[in-house]
Amino acid sequence: MIRRLARCIREYKWAALLSPLCMVGEVAMEVLIPLAMADLYDYGIKMQDMQVVAAKSGILVLCALASLSFGVLSAAFASKAGTGFAKNLRHDMYHQVQDFSFSNIDKFSTASIVTRLTSDVATLQNTFQMMIRMAIRCPMMLILALVSAMGISVRLSLVYCVALPILICALLCLIPKVFRIFDRVFRTYDKMNNVVQENVHGIRVVKSFVREDRETEKFTSVSGTIYKDFCKAERIMSLANPIMQLCVYGCMLAISWIGAHLVIASGNNPDLGLTTGQLSSMFTYTSQILSSLMMLSTVAVMLTMSRAPLKRCYEILTEEPNLTSPTENAVMEVPDGSIDFENVSFRYSATARHRALKEVNLHIPSGATVGILGGTGSSKTTLVQLIPRLYDVSEGTLKVGGIDVRKYDLEVLRDNVAMVLQKNELFSGTIKENLRWGNPNATDEELVHACRLACADEFIRSFPNGYDTHIEQGGTNVSGGQKQRAAIARTLMRRQPIMIFDDSLSAVDTETDAKIRAELERRFGSASIILISHRITTLAKAGQILVLDKGRIAERGTHDELVAANGIYRKIYDIQTAGAEEAAK
Repeated sequence: MIRRLARCIREYKWAALLSPLCMVGEVAMEVLIPLAMADLYDYGIKMQDMQVVAAKSGILVLCALASLSFGVLSAAFASKAGTGFAKNLRHDMYHQVQDFSFSNIDKFSTASIVTRLTSDVATLQNTFQMMIRMAIRCPMMLILALVSAMGISVRLSLVYCVALPILICALLCLIPKVFRIFDRVFRTYDKMNNVVQENVHGIRVVKSFVREDRETEKFTSVSGTIYKDFCKAERIMSLANPIMQLCVYGCMLAISWIGAHLVIASGNNPDLGLTTGQLSSMFTYTSQILSSLMMLSTVAVMLTMSRAPLKRCYEILTEEPNLTSPTENAVMEVPDGSIDFENVSFRYSATARHRALKEVNLHIPSGATVGILGGTGSSKTTLVQLIPRLYDVSEGTLKVGGIDVRKYDLEVLRDNVAMVLQKNELFSGTIKENLRWGNPNATDEELVHACRLACADEFIRSFPNGYDTHIEQGGTNVSGGQKQRAAIARTLMRRQPIMIFDDSLSAVDTETDAKIRAELERRFGSASIILISHRITTLAKAGQILVLDKGRIAERGTHDELVAANGIYRKIYDIQTAGAEEAAK
């Protein structure tokens, strides 16, 4: 897992190596400073030798400047390596998501993917920067300070043998409890992001039903859960500070008591005793040793916090797209727009108990117009999503142009299927930028022509900035009908052999509906056109109409044949006709 994420360091590996090397230099200088201070006091100030004072002071200044320089360089290299690692990690994860099929995306919620790409990566960035600095500094400081202290007085250093086990045992008791809390926190972050996303995306629905209080309660609840968990973790870790202070001051007292006796003893036998300068150095090393151990606990907590994000980012990076192009001999050209379903069944997952589509057999000749009608949940959208291979069939065979869709290069297949989805999405940017999703190289004349075919030119020109009008994310600043017509125009820019309109005329009036259908028949007569709609008038002129019911083709035929059959289609026809007559009155 760590090895896979380490690949994201890439071009920043030198910065990642130089940062800990500079940190070693900083620690070495900090450990030398107490020794220089001891010599300054013992051989300079105490002996009243100004030459020694000047020499030792110069050494102190040099050590301090060197420590400062190494520290600044280490921080700069760590910052470069950390931000570069995060940049590459986000890039790799985002690139992987782009290759996901619909079923892969279904496995991860949208809110979860957003959380992994933002806060999870940020947590890993901070952890990585801490690892190449603090995770090097703390053990190095602990070891070098302990060796230096033992070099001054082994007897006095035995005090640490009592303090260190106490502090280590306390941290080992506290940290596992924090582990479990942070695992839970990052799962709760997904829920909070999901609540925010749903509320912002559906804010018009929320306000229409006057449910602001309920949405506020949902957010307050999940936000409060995160607050409580973080407070609990902080309360647990806050116990470490007084324990550390107890150890530090306990060591200070012990070193003061024992060190005083050794300083006095040095008057009689300098070889067995301790100088005043050395005693002051021991106080500094005590602080360095115990604070290093305390910082190691902070590193451990940070590693705990990053364990869940590490796993979640790794899941994205290692998720294998279950829809891929053939590795060998992929078909690179679609011969025509014919479509054949041969005993096709489909489940959304291998563990699903029920089939969304059941034993569908259907032949659509190239250039034919087919209408699909059915109730909510009858799998109309599922049926057409199999054609560009947004999902793979679970059973049976689906052919486009007489070739199994699984033999095509995915990009080639999807580039030959123009599709207006049931939920139209417009992206933030100008209307021109949205239209050019259909054809990036389209001229302004081609844009206008497509918009006229989709009956969108009129409303676009009514805006002050026309085709340069800015569209908010999701197209929230245009009406549903305007959004649908813009989406249709975007699809018409492609002029592909297969064109699918998934209930894409539901938000336009019947007059506009008729105009768009007439233009489709006139301009794209050679393309295979599939129309999904709840309106009989939209489908009436189709060469073949399918009625789906519970994932099966319940009826098929022309409009006149289905009306005469007196089945599901006739019932819907009678209801809509009666409604139209009532509205006319």
